[in-house]
Amino acid sequence: MFSRKRFMVSALIALCAVLSVTLSLADPRAQFSPEAAVLGQALPLRGTGRLVWMKLVTVYDAALYLPGDVAGTEVLKDVPKRLELRYHISIKGPKFGESAVPFLEKNVPREELARLKPRLEQLNGLYRDVKEGDRYALTYVPGKGTTLSLNNEPLGSIEGADFAAAYFTIWLGAKPISDTMRDDLIGEAKKK
Repeated sequence: MFSRKRFMVSALIALCAVLSVTLSLADPRAQFSPEAAVLGQALPLRGTGRLVWMKLVTVYDAALYLPGDVAGTEVLKDVPKRLELRYHISIKGPKFGESAVPFLEKNVPREELARLKPRLEQLNGLYRDVKEGDRYALTYVPGKGTTLSLNNEPLGSIEGADFAAAYFTIWLGAKPISDTMRDDLIGEAKKK
């Protein structure tokens, strides 16, 4: 009787652990802090989303932090913001720049993209390989620029509000990597 009871308790504990992991994967919000500190200002979590490739592979969970008084439609303006990505797969550093190009081309006029090219190349040079559980963050501060961090370690910054507005279109523009994820991030999904 004692062995059976111990087995049932162990099985119940194991089931709770599995459910806990499953629930945290089901809700990207559980992966992120409710606010992010950006130069001493606490930015609340606006929304979370998930990028799934071919409906089979979860690539990353994303979180967007914005000031509470900034409307989701103003996300690409000269306002502080932080986009954090938590990876579920490994990706080689050079792939980040390569995968950004098609979305930048869809969202940014050709002339502007040509003008931004040196800064885009600078950012692409900062990317490192990631593995499951790693986190990249892009943090924009007006007047300071966009800082790329890997696991909370800054890798470098790129100046310009124009650069931030263009680069964030990959996730938040008119033709982003995922319309659903964009709407979830800016908090528009529930309003539809």
